[in-house]
Amino acid sequence: MSLRSDCLVIGAGIAGMTAALYLKRSNVNVILIEKSAPGGQINMTSKIENYPGFDSIDGPTLAMNIFNQIKSLGVEYRYGNVIDIVDTGKSKIVKTDMDEIECQVVIIATGRIPKELGLENEKQLTGRGVSWCAVCDGFFYKDKKVAIIGGGNCALEEALFLADIAKKVYLIHRRDQFRAELCLQDKINEKKNIEIIFNSNIIELKEKDNKLSEIILETKGKKESLPVDGLFIHVGFKPNLSFIKNLNIKTEDEYIIVDQNMETNIKNIFACGDVIKKDVYQLTTAVGEGAIAATNAKKRIDNTLNKI
Repeated sequence: MSLRSDCLVIGAGIAGMTAALYLKRSNVNVILIEKSAPGGQINMTSKIENYPGFDSIDGPTLAMNIFNQIKSLGVEYRYGNVIDIVDTGKSKIVKTDMDEIECQVVIIATGRIPKELGLENEKQLTGRGVSWCAVCDGFFYKDKKVAIIGGGNCALEEALFLADIAKKVYLIHRRDQFRAELCLQDKINEKKNIEIIFNSNIIELKEKDNKLSEIILETKGKKESLPVDGLFIHVGFKPNLSFIKNLNIKTEDEYIIVDQNMETNIKNIFACGDVIKKDVYQLTTAVGEGAIAATNAKKRIDNTLNKI
């Protein structure tokens, strides 16, 4: 099936939904496309305490609040996995696994996906003890022993969430100090069932009956075994951009480079949120970038119409 729209927003995370909201309120014919649940990575966040207007809110609730807002405005929302973008010069053809959409302007807001450790049987044990989302899978580890690897905000937030479910939580970090906010570190130190292991890496995953049974750590050159029922991985992210391989979009460290208008080096292709190269990756910056991308996309669409 072939569709047409003034603007197509790829990705329904907080940046993409903000862009769609601004476009629809400006009377732009916009389609928002997403291959999974609206909200993206914030659906994996148990508690958000640095978003203005909320002392505390969980990620799925914030995502659904924004999604309901754009749906009430009449934004067309479609499920689909974008596999390619073709620039014809006059328009953009966005190909998904279900249909093709022709539009004047594209806004890429596909965010990031968690990195893997790269261990031999990591993929095999996914869903069998290995996870990237405590909100999704924490329930399965009630009164059990789990480990989390990472040192940023996400890792510590997951540890705090799991500490209220699991009997024991090992928080493993390859360096000698965390990168996370001090307020999170203080909360970690208050939890009696969280044990911190610094200067350590996971080098092997052991399994029993096709489930994770223990992890092998290397700490200051020494190996040790740590029996656990679950492992939650938070060692960083990478941009989700497999569909731009046929475009000459400029990137740095795999992230899209944009100007102050959130436009890429290809005319009428904008990008915003965690998929772009920037210094601060936060919900608040994603919202601002979504608004900037939408505002400039609207100007571009209006200029095109005025020339017809």
